[in-house]
Amino acid sequence: MTTVITQQELNTKLWDAANSSRGTVAAGVYMDYSLSMLFYKYLSDKSKKRLSEYKERFGDDTDRIQQKMKLDRFYVEEKHLFDQIYTDKEKDDIGTRINKALQSIEDDNKEKLDGIFDYADFNDSKLGKPEQKNKMIRDILNDFHDIDFTDVTEDILGSSYMFLISKFGEGAGSKAGEFFSPSQLARLLAMLAQPKPGDKICDPACGSAGLLLMAGAEVEKNHNSKDYALYGQESIGTTYNLARMNAFLHQKDSTRFEWGDTLNNPLLIEKGSLVKFDVVVANPPFSLKKWGADNAESDRYNRFWRGVPPKDKGDFAFITHMIETAKKKSGRVAVIVPHGVLFRGGAEGKIRKQLIDENIIDAVIGLPANLFQTTGIPVAILIIDRSREMGGENQDKKDILFIEASKAFKKEKAQNIMRDEDVDLIYTTYTDRKDVEKFSRMVELDEVIENDYNLNITRYVDTFIEEEPVDIQANLKELAELEPELQKLEKQMVEYLKVLGIKK
Repeated sequence: MTTVITQQELNTKLWDAANSSRGTVAAGVYMDYSLSMLFYKYLSDKSKKRLSEYKERFGDDTDRIQQKMKLDRFYVEEKHLFDQIYTDKEKDDIGTRINKALQSIEDDNKEKLDGIFDYADFNDSKLGKPEQKNKMIRDILNDFHDIDFTDVTEDILGSSYMFLISKFGEGAGSKAGEFFSPSQLARLLAMLAQPKPGDKICDPACGSAGLLLMAGAEVEKNHNSKDYALYGQESIGTTYNLARMNAFLHQKDSTRFEWGDTLNNPLLIEKGSLVKFDVVVANPPFSLKKWGADNAESDRYNRFWRGVPPKDKGDFAFITHMIETAKKKSGRVAVIVPHGVLFRGGAEGKIRKQLIDENIIDAVIGLPANLFQTTGIPVAILIIDRSREMGGENQDKKDILFIEASKAFKKEKAQNIMRDEDVDLIYTTYTDRKDVEKFSRMVELDEVIENDYNLNITRYVDTFIEEEPVDIQANLKELAELEPELQKLEKQMVEYLKVLGIKK
């Protein structure tokens, strides 16, 4: 009888397996090997199951079995299955054997998996001397051998993969921002983006694709539809491959990922033009230095026509790229930004003024500080709605919703965590678009313009809480009533001190 594994059980098993030999190399390096081994075991277990089914069905007709295997979603040769590698684990060249198996899988599934294991060289010297390296490999093989992915649904496995990424993110320090966004923050952003059936959804700084997949999941959850398309671009090769694995584990095989620098070399292109999306979401790097300002004026796609952001702060470069890739008169953008974006002057102030004059800023949402491991600064979410442009469905909207949610968190250890109730409160406030005392306010554009196009949230949402006035007469009366009791206690203390011989 098959035992169905629960989400919690799989999370625990996978983390124990992924974490068992972690001390031998840096966390970021070990993550690449652990997650690559997980993906290999997943491909292998699924292929092994299909092979068993075909053998039962076609007997000794090996040619027909091979033909059927090669038509499946993924093809893994029998000699390269995980079980075969596991039997060879004590061999001195075990790293080479794994590399050959992974390369074979890439070659046999080139259209989907080409290069996906590039950053997991099991013979790499960074894993230590041969004895140390082989021990680490054997430990990983032993741990993953005990986990059977054959009957695990992709929903559970995909969620566990994102759980592992978040766990590795907790220990990756400043590197975590390259591949990981806090899950509740990503969920909030995906909800605020409000994707719907038929949408093309993009994350131009997709990391390991958690946010992108959450945006797609919103369509399935709210509309019971899988009619959407996902696109992502990522500049770091290892993270790009994590994103690809993540999508496959969620059975989103048609997701289009590109590897490259979005600002300097956007690769989501069709017929020589930027692909236009219904929804664009991102948690891009904050205030990226050397983002490519020198080449921005000559950008072939004219993305920076509103102005070129400062050389040492790429925040508005990402924002304007996202706006230019959102469909005119209908596209939506949801992006996480540092607070400086809301009020800094200079080139950024000019771009912000242009966006406000275009009437496409729909909401500004202030979030708690210390949500990220990479920085303690408070952040905000900008919702940009191109349906507010002239000719769009919401062209008559002439206001901006400000939400001041900096207190919507629970403090845990060294980091603040947004709870489900915090996410739901912010989202409900956004959809209701109502004034809530000390929390949210609808502001007409004229007031924003009068404030010199400053979007600093506390200019519009009064969070000041007056202290209750002190009743001096009542306090004096209370002190007078306490005085006899204090004198009585002092006398008792003197008597005790005499008994103890401390006071004569």
